Amino acid sequence: MKPIRVGLLGIGTVGSGTFNVLRRNQEEIKRRAGRGIEITMVADLDTARAQAVVGDAARVVADAREVIANPDIDIVVELIGGYGIARTLVLEAIAAGKHVVTANKALLAVYGTEIFAAAREKGVVVAFEAAVAGGIPIIKALREGLTANRIEWIAGIINGTTNFILSEMRSKGLDFGVVLKQAQELGYAEADPTFDIEGVDAAHKVTLMSAIAFGIPVQFDRAHVEGITKLQAADIGYAEHLGYRIKLLGITKRTDAGIELRVHPTLVPTKRLIANVEGAMNAVMVQGDAVGSTLYYGKGAGSEPTASAVIADLVDITRLHTADPHHRVPHLAFQHDALSGTPILPMDATVTAYYLRLQVTDEAGVMARIAGILAEHGISIDALLQRPNDGSTTDANAAAHTDVIILTHDTVEGEMNRAIAQMQALPTVLAPIVRIRKEELN
Repeated sequence: MKPIRVGLLGIGTVGSGTFNVLRRNQEEIKRRAGRGIEITMVADLDTARAQAVVGDAARVVADAREVIANPDIDIVVELIGGYGIARTLVLEAIAAGKHVVTANKALLAVYGTEIFAAAREKGVVVAFEAAVAGGIPIIKALREGLTANRIEWIAGIINGTTNFILSEMRSKGLDFGVVLKQAQELGYAEADPTFDIEGVDAAHKVTLMSAIAFGIPVQFDRAHVEGITKLQAADIGYAEHLGYRIKLLGITKRTDAGIELRVHPTLVPTKRLIANVEGAMNAVMVQGDAVGSTLYYGKGAGSEPTASAVIADLVDITRLHTADPHHRVPHLAFQHDALSGTPILPMDATVTAYYLRLQVTDEAGVMARIAGILAEHGISIDALLQRPNDGSTTDANAAAHTDVIILTHDTVEGEMNRAIAQMQALPTVLAPIVRIRKEELN
């Protein structure tokens, strides 16, 4: 049987990794796929660089549309990234009857509904294992391995840059800005790290996982997104003292009222395995009703880890190449006409526990008033810690002052917002109140 022929759009870090791994392991891959898989055409604006990677093994062009127009190409692999030209090229490849493999989480999180509908109409596959958590096969686990389960929630460390920064802040007691600079010097963070440190990258990924887990359309615009730029070393230290680690988590939960979809710094008990994921590694916890809690861990980025996921998609498509489109695994796990209209909850309606840090004057009655405000809003205190402040305060006339750290039980976010506004207005509260959400992940 003749090999499946692949056209590669973009041969940067992931593209070169895909080419090299496919060539290195081609015999093993052929035994698994049932036929050969060959990259026969590569499009990249830097044709000299592309030619240096592929040598004589593939034809190199500057125009991606030449790849799409080639009738001999069976699968187009999009590794350009971004929302712009990548969207146009993916839709053109689908219109030309090509299967598509992409690592582009941003594209699918924003335009996935349109792209999957176009692919369904043309009877082609859009595969995207590499779009979430690099080499960890989490998409396949959700879409196929856990298909018997009613998924209850997912919580993931799905951005290696932010996890590296938080790990360094915790282990060395450094502030965010210092560690970000180190991360850039080491190549963990981009020159413009905004998508990573502001949580956008993680939100793209958890949006895709949420759609697959709960059978809902892709709705990135409904996600609540917070990054790590405001985290302070003091809070990481206090969390550790209380038995927690702070991680940037992508969280999606099924509730009676709707689906929670959020990214934010989160206190996680140190006894949870996911709390001990350090450096640039990724990990995803999935809770299913039948299987219970499962954990997927590994490298979430990098040339060959991501290439591993790209090639897994190529093998899947090769196996299904001649299959009836109606009998393939649906893009979002559920049949397209069975997708649910379950709403994404606004953040105000989310239920979680909280870490609060208040810088207050050290005088009688302060704690009673704070506890009273929390009680008025139905918020119960789980733990309380009081520590002398380091001497910094926004009130130059304040006498002795202290840090009060409160852990609460679960409460509705809207009530917590109102309670914080009331506490902030107290003259004995000397600085902006720090609020970090807490998840036990039982």
